[in-house]
Amino acid sequence: MSRFRSFAALAAVVGLLAAAPASGARFGGTVYGNQPNLQNTLSLVMAGGGPSMFSTVTLFGVLAGDKAKAEEDALTQKYGAAKFGQFVTTFDFVINDSLAIVTKAGVKLPSTPEPDPKDGKALSLALYADGSDSKSKAFNVEYMLDHLVTHPVHVQVMKDIDAKYGQQADADYHIILTQVMHDLASVYASSPKM
Repeated sequence: MSRFRSFAALAAVVGLLAAAPASGARFGGTVYGNQPNLQNTLSLVMAGGGPSMFSTVTLFGVLAGDKAKAEEDALTQKYGAAKFGQFVTTFDFVINDSLAIVTKAGVKLPSTPEPDPKDGKALSLALYADGSDSKSKAFNVEYMLDHLVTHPVHVQVMKDIDAKYGQQADADYHIILTQVMHDLASVYASSPKM
């Protein structure tokens, strides 16, 4: 089984809960304080196999397509097997924790995903757009996670990661997820328009 088992779940859950914005992004950047983009969240969940059968492997296969194995290998080479393994473990935890928070709050996903969860290119670019900071216009994973689940839920999940795995695992998770999103955007930006 691929180590990307939990990749899809995080992004799917991170966009579920609406709440008032808190001050300041922990790892830098602008805080997104509006309502989450639950259609993107639903699309992410469905691309990963749905809420009850969600699989990061399935999601990553949709997002990265035939480049999924090469991306996994590149991340392992760049960050090392231990950090990459912890990233996957942390991502699993993030999804489970986010789902628990969302379930407790009674948040419901919309009935229709957008973009089509089978369209990896459209979904990757939509997630990247969610992370494109409205002030700096640069991509920031913090802004993307706020956009998907609100800033307060994002912050709570980070606190929960710190308590379970430590702040370094949390920081590494954000760094590696940023790399994944940049890599996907780069691949799709250079591909011919369909």
